[in-house]
Parts: sequence; C-alpha cells; structure tokens
Amino acid sequence: MAGVRTQVADAVATITLDRPDALNALTVAMKDELLGAFRAISRDRAVRAVVLTGAGRAFCAGQDLKERLEPEASPLAVELRERYNPIVRAMRALDQPIVGAINGVAAGAGASLAFACDVRLAADGASFVLAFGRIGLVPDSGATWFLPRLVGPAKAAEMALLAEPLTAADAERFGLVSKVVPGASLEHEARAVALRLAALAPRALALTKHALDRAWDVGLDAALEQEAYLQGIAGATADHAEGMAAFLGKRAPRFSGE
Repeated sequence: MAGVRTQVADAVATITLDRPDALNALTVAMKDELLGAFRAISRDRAVRAVVLTGAGRAFCAGQDLKERLEPEASPLAVELRERYNPIVRAMRALDQPIVGAINGVAAGAGASLAFACDVRLAADGASFVLAFGRIGLVPDSGATWFLPRLVGPAKAAEMALLAEPLTAADAERFGLVSKVVPGASLEHEARAVALRLAALAPRALALTKHALDRAWDVGLDAALEQEAYLQGIAGATADHAEGMAAFLGKRAPRFSGE
C-alpha cells in the first residue's frame, strides 16, 4: 500500500492517510491511490458516507517536499493538473457526503483536502495552515476557491498571504469546522456523524450536496429554479415515498437509495 487505507463498515467508508512518520505528506503514489479510492467509492452504492482522516498526529502535511527534489518530479503545474486537481474534483463530484476528521495539522494541500470535505470536525489540537508562501508558492488544490467561501475574504487573505495558522478553536469560530472535540473522541464523533448521514436518503443527500456547491456561483433566481428542478427529482424517488410513509406512520424510515 502507498499510504492510503480504505475500510468500509456499516455503509461508511473510512479513508485514512497513513504515513504517520511523515505527517501523512503526499507522495505521487498516495495521490494516485487517494484518487482511486474516491473513484471506487463513487461506484459503490453500498457506501453512503465517507470519513477522511489521517493516521498519527497529523491530518496531512501537504506535498512531500523531498519528493519534489527528485529529478523525475513533474513540473508543479503538471502535478496539480494531473494529480491534485482530479482528487478535489472527485471529492466534490462524489454523491456521498464526506466527513473530514481533522486529527492534527492540515497544511498546504492537506488543508485543501480538508476544505473540500462536506462536513469538518476537528480534534482540539488540530490546526490549518497554508504555508505555500514560506517556500515561494501559491495556495493550490482549491484553497483559493474554498477558503474565502468558508471563512470570509479577510481571514482567507490572512491565512493565504501571511501563512497564519488557524487553531481548531478559531476554525470553529470562523465556521471552518462544525465542531471541535477532544482528540481521543474524534474518531467516534466523526463516525457518528457519518452514520447519521448514511441513514438518510442517498439520492436526496447527493442532490443537496451538489445544490449547495452550485449555489455559491449563481444568483437567487437560478438557485430557486435549481431547487425546483432537484426537488422534482427527489420527489419522484421511492425514498421520498418511504420518508412520507414513515413520517405518517410515526416510525423510522428505511431508505433504499431508490
């Protein structure tokens, strides 16, 4: 294995970046494996939610800089277009919601991976830092697109230009994460959120996820029309009928994904 583990249990796929001795810094092999994991999950209807986390004391330290010194390393623009950008696109195109369990530092492209999740929980010792400027680079892998939308332009500029780290507590205050929990509880808390998501109607969740993404870039009229269109799709599903029957019957729904 290249440093990425995927485990599936109870309709939840847990993807773990697993190079703890290197703070889960990303190698070419890891990026290829991570992209493969998301693509495999996209085809697996038995998976209804995803948890993305890191092994050890870091979530992900971003690019493995030692690898960049190797003579066969691709130019940075090529590496982004061929490896990083496809991962971020796969995450956002995924129908299943992704819960980011940020167990430690999320730096550089590792922070971008955290930003690309749908829901983020952080351990109390976690932090986020865009350290690109320290080595004369530009934030990438979606960071300049996600971050202003998540924390606002002022804080995004501070993080991107000054490479100021954001603590877990401040990440919660600025809305970057929905909850901060003790490190020992993070795995349990993230899995509990994922299980809640896995119990909901998969098609409705997918439509909601994609509607939220699109709403960042359209006006109110377009958003209203998009909601009407998607509601027409959701309203015709067997899961909607089951949800209505369960509500009227005062019982828990049993969603099939149909």
